[in-house]
Amino acid sequence: MRAQFVLSEIGVGLRRNLTMTFAVVVSVALSLTLFGASLLLSDQVTSMKGYWYDKVNVSIFLCNKSDAASDPNCAKGAVTEDQKGQIKGDLEKMTVVDSVTYESQDTAYKLYKEQFSDSPLASSLTPDQMQESYRIKLKDPEKYKVVATAFDGRDGVQSVQDQKGTLDNLFGLLEGMNLAALAVMALMLIVALMLIVNTVRVSAFSRRRETGIMRLVGASGFYIQAPFIAEAAVAGLIGGALACGFLLVGRYFIIDAGLALSEKLNLISFIGWDAVLTKLPLILATSLLMPALAAFFALRKYLKV
Repeated sequence: MRAQFVLSEIGVGLRRNLTMTFAVVVSVALSLTLFGASLLLSDQVTSMKGYWYDKVNVSIFLCNKSDAASDPNCAKGAVTEDQKGQIKGDLEKMTVVDSVTYESQDTAYKLYKEQFSDSPLASSLTPDQMQESYRIKLKDPEKYKVVATAFDGRDGVQSVQDQKGTLDNLFGLLEGMNLAALAVMALMLIVALMLIVNTVRVSAFSRRRETGIMRLVGASGFYIQAPFIAEAAVAGLIGGALACGFLLVGRYFIIDAGLALSEKLNLISFIGWDAVLTKLPLILATSLLMPALAAFFALRKYLKV
């Protein structure tokens, strides 16, 4: 097979079906951009889970005098020194506990004043209304129920709270967004495949005379199919290159510049450029193989070679 012939046929095919080729390029670019974005979002969620779950604390809030009148868990009154000592001692004996930090009412009051200084309640609260607590760092954040079961309902304990529950809601939202992006990507991918098949068939129909002559002179099936498959592969590869460009620009604009989330949200560990670059070969390979395979199977039936 002469490479010059194949290349010339590719150029002819792309020019003849310029509008449909453009539609293929755009649909492939958009679908693969969504595909790459969903992969990166999944990496981001995984990175955030590793970062935040490592910092998750379980908090055991102790009863104070005001709780005794309003909270049924504190019906026996405010926590005593003996009860605090027993709670701390039991916590330190638990193998799932990494460290225990005591927070007094004065410390809780100062923290509240710092974090919610603009709140109208800040001026009316007093230190004795705040709750003492133990902040527990677990070796495995998934073992929260071990602490909750051991201390929930104990005398002097108002409640046991796990920060992981709040984070789970956030990560659930992000994963839902990721699934939505994958669903849109799948739809765009189906549209792209349909466009590729139609483009290849239109191209084959417009050159049916040439392909008929080639069959008569004994040209092999692959020799006849090669230009059409290559056309689809080239159009897909252009779309894949655009998708890679969109991902690179998007990451730079959203995280580094433009929105500059890395500066505005310092508490979030954003994925680096290495995570983006490792996805680009997969996107390019998909953009090349997907149209080529779609064209191959479409031509097998259409050309009957």
